[in-house]
Amino acid sequence: MSKTAVITGANRGIGLSFCRLYKARGYRVYAACRTPSQALNSLDIEVIDNVDVSKQQGVERLASALNGVAIDLLINNAGILRNEVLGSIDPDSIRQQFETNALAPLMVTEALRNQLAPNAKVALITSRMGSVTDNTSGGRYGYRMSKAALNIAGVSLAHDLKSQGVSVAILHPGLVGTEMIGGHGDITPDEAAERLSQRIDGLTLSNSGTFWHSNGDVLPW
Repeated sequence: MSKTAVITGANRGIGLSFCRLYKARGYRVYAACRTPSQALNSLDIEVIDNVDVSKQQGVERLASALNGVAIDLLINNAGILRNEVLGSIDPDSIRQQFETNALAPLMVTEALRNQLAPNAKVALITSRMGSVTDNTSGGRYGYRMSKAALNIAGVSLAHDLKSQGVSVAILHPGLVGTEMIGGHGDITPDEAAERLSQRIDGLTLSNSGTFWHSNGDVLPW
């Protein structure tokens, strides 16, 4: 019987690449997004649209669509990036990033918790910009704060899901050439998904809760 992967933010970028990769590996892939892209629809996988994970109704729609599905891999990939500059901080922008980048992955994981199969894995796609130690340039207040919040949520999930046999990876993809950052990056979304999948493959209960770069380096908090 094939394994099942659920991927949020699946219509483009790394999420879309994850869908391609895990379909090629023989997984039954459920792709969640607000609006599907032509590229996503062409993959012939299960697409769950109208899912805004930052809204409770979006999380409920996802959970309803997955009712009865045993999940082997949950990839919380959906995220947004804004830019706040000191002197012109927009609190609404920061709130939106918290809701999408930090709160949504937690709420999705909680909503699907009872459907996580034995030895299931949860991947949180975060950023090294959420590292306090690694912050040497400042700025990006909402993004940095929301990713730091996601990181600590990931550590708590690793502890709380351990008794269920579920492990959690906290993953920085690298500087990826996605639309979110204007297409400029060191690696492509496909390369990022492949590297991240290697970290997921190596995830166990003993290293659950680790903050990894996609290249395998352990990142500082």
